[in-house]
Amino acid sequence: MSVRTRHSPARRSPDSLTIVLVSDTHASHREVEVPNGDLLIHAGDFTMDSRNAENLIDFNDWLGELPHPFRIVIPGNHDFVVEDVSRRQLISNAILLINQGVEIMGLKIWGSPVTPLFGEAFGIAFDRDRAELYSRIPSDADVLVTHGPPYGILDQAPGSEYHAGCRQLLDAVRRIKPILHVFGHVHAGYGTLNTPDTLFVNAALPGAGFEMSNPPLVFRMSRH
Repeated sequence: MSVRTRHSPARRSPDSLTIVLVSDTHASHREVEVPNGDLLIHAGDFTMDSRNAENLIDFNDWLGELPHPFRIVIPGNHDFVVEDVSRRQLISNAILLINQGVEIMGLKIWGSPVTPLFGEAFGIAFDRDRAELYSRIPSDADVLVTHGPPYGILDQAPGSEYHAGCRQLLDAVRRIKPILHVFGHVHAGYGTLNTPDTLFVNAALPGAGFEMSNPPLVFRMSRH
């Protein structure tokens, strides 16, 4: 699928970028066949409730083996290990975004690991606190990367009436209108939803249970 950028960068960039999206690898990253591209984005849960630096080092080594010139990672609710600020430097083969942004090849990207879950890594249980956090997302962000989905978008299992997404995040997405919003967390919500303003992608790779049964999703972003 192709999507268009909303602006032309000041510096020279390729006519298009190939973006590879994954999420929720849960320490099974080496089982994933990752397509080539310009930019890899991992939307969190790269461990399974890990506080172990050894698991983080292996994940970082794997990132370094990938061919993508640029790699972005955010944590998820299972990634307790990087709640410890001193451990974050162990991710040296990707840009780790924790409620912050970066510009890559003319794309303004902002990432957050936050979910509404109490007692989970990077969980913020109070609605007003999440709303305050998301109010800081720049209005000109092209790509939004969050671990959890916005409310009502790729956030439920087939046949279920329960929505796991965040209403405050949905409000922020409606304000910002990013070209691409990638997330994971809700494994059963894997897939895409294309709207006039935003392409939403749930890139969670596990199917039933935690087996890596869904393929990474690949998109080409036009620079025109």
